[in-house]
Amino acid sequence: MRSNPLRRLQALGQSVWLDYIRRDLIDGGELRRLVEDDGLRGVTSNPAIFERAISASTVYAEAIRDMAQHGQGAMAIYEALSQGDIQRAAEELRPVYDSTEGGDGYASLEVNPHLAHDTRATVDEARRLWALLDRRNVMIKVPATSAGLVAIRQLVCDGINVNVTLIFGVTRYREAANAYIEGLEARAAKDEPLRQVASVASFFVSRIDQVVDPLLEMLGARPGEAAQPARQARGQVAIASAKVAYAAYREIFASERFARVSAKGARTQRLLWASTATKNPAHADTKYVEALAGGETVTTLPPETLAAYRDHGNARARLGSGVDEALLLMASLDRIGISIEDVARQLEREGIEKFSTPFDELLVAISKRARAVTGQAPLSA
Repeated sequence: MRSNPLRRLQALGQSVWLDYIRRDLIDGGELRRLVEDDGLRGVTSNPAIFERAISASTVYAEAIRDMAQHGQGAMAIYEALSQGDIQRAAEELRPVYDSTEGGDGYASLEVNPHLAHDTRATVDEARRLWALLDRRNVMIKVPATSAGLVAIRQLVCDGINVNVTLIFGVTRYREAANAYIEGLEARAAKDEPLRQVASVASFFVSRIDQVVDPLLEMLGARPGEAAQPARQARGQVAIASAKVAYAAYREIFASERFARVSAKGARTQRLLWASTATKNPAHADTKYVEALAGGETVTTLPPETLAAYRDHGNARARLGSGVDEALLLMASLDRIGISIEDVARQLEREGIEKFSTPFDELLVAISKRARAVTGQAPLSA
């Protein structure tokens, strides 16, 4: 029997995390099996994942009924369910955390997406969640908005593990890495330990191609100098962006500046590839996982992509190759009139909306379920 491709990613130095959580995944022993058989090393969540888990299943029905009958509001019910799942996932992953000395074994929970542009509220919410979860191997997810970057610096200074989410471009990635290092420097200035602080920077991949490819198709269909480079770039921009970000990662964390905090125990902030499911059915279902396989990184896979890669993945280190070609491709976008910075800003706005909308829909769904069993609407919070 050929070796498990997911295990081979681990041998390359890349950690596989699951981009999914639901209570029966833990109760039924599937999470433990993924850890033992596939080498899974972490779990991520977001409001959309919890909305699907809670609204589209009966797994949480009894817990919702019990809390509603005790007068709990929709927000309180959501928090109890989501925090409970993350705590239990973290407990299942604790052996990974211990065996890797804090390198892996994390479960991530996101701050309320409606706070994405409010630094003070984000800091307060992240501190509250960190205290409530009360697990060393959790990460608080904070979006890399301008306000979020300031919050990230403070949270790292506080010693809180942060998963920096919704990064869509290299400029924003550099800012996220800088916020992390600034937080470490501020923490070191207080003579606080650095080794216990962990962070990842979640760079969203397939959504970039979702936005850019239609623009390239339009340019490729027109006569003119832009047509040929546009056709050549189709389906390649997301991977090129990620490769350039990885080159930036290697530069930043090999710098003298980072060496000073590294000498005091600081960890690098690994790049995490998010949005790895292929959106275009014309492309291979493992396209982004294959192209971005490489050391010192994390790849987060939804269940379908994880199963596909286990079945027919071909793990080879590809991440560090083709960087010069990626830089040329990115430069060509400017010449043909596509601003990747504008694309990144658009995707950031849409990303916050994609999390805020299901968050609100989830609270409505919980309220409806609670009303069905109690005969009255629960309190809103």
